[in-house]
Amino acid sequence: MDQLRPLVDIGVNLTHRRFAADRDAVMERARAAGVETMVLTGVDVAGSEAAAALAADAADCVNTAGVHPHHALDWDADTAAAVRALAGRAKTVAIGETGLDFNRDFSPRRAQENAFAAQLELAAELGLPVFLHQRDAAERFTAILADYRDALPGAVVHCFTDGRDVLHPLLDLDCHIGVTGWVCDERRGSALRECLGDIPGDRLMVETDAPFLPPRDMRPKPPHGRNEPAFLVHVARRVADLRGESAEALAEATARNARAFFRLEG
Repeated sequence: MDQLRPLVDIGVNLTHRRFAADRDAVMERARAAGVETMVLTGVDVAGSEAAAALAADAADCVNTAGVHPHHALDWDADTAAAVRALAGRAKTVAIGETGLDFNRDFSPRRAQENAFAAQLELAAELGLPVFLHQRDAAERFTAILADYRDALPGAVVHCFTDGRDVLHPLLDLDCHIGVTGWVCDERRGSALRECLGDIPGDRLMVETDAPFLPPRDMRPKPPHGRNEPAFLVHVARRVADLRGESAEALAEATARNARAFFRLEG
């Protein structure tokens, strides 16, 4: 197995059903590959509770808590109370995954905007950074985020897939940028590849978003089309190559950024 150390996977859906049969083995492969910390993503109340429970039992895992825009219709007083309670757990390091998704529109756009703003407000109140999702909604996303950004300790746009026109307004808001295996996709990743060098070194982080987005240029291809955190090595090497950096330097820098952002040190 290819190794690169240290790595922090800032977005991995380890509680997803596709890991149910071999989750422990997946985690061991990640550790063997050099992934020293995994940030487990919460996408709804049940998923956030599962992520928190798994993180509580694993020394090298922490978790987020929030409601993804796909589930924005679920946002109500009870959901807000549940997320607030989860945010108080020792290993919850961010509010999210939250944001806007106008590509699939699984929830009405107004509901997405309301849930997004409510979670930004909660994060500001609690002094937690936010773990963000944006797809085909850059203008509204940036406008809503701008209203709260000064009150937030940090904001990372996870799984960034766009180009310079979307990137630079986010950098102007002092956002961190999470890069996944999208950068390895020859069909869809060209805009991202072209602007990778624009991301300041102290604002870049890497992630797999496993089990989603397996790197398309991996050989051999991942079994059953499933991504896993051990493949972060491949993503990091590809990002480093595109930025003209050594993989070792990129791993060190992105791990340092993630530890500072999620307050994993000390």
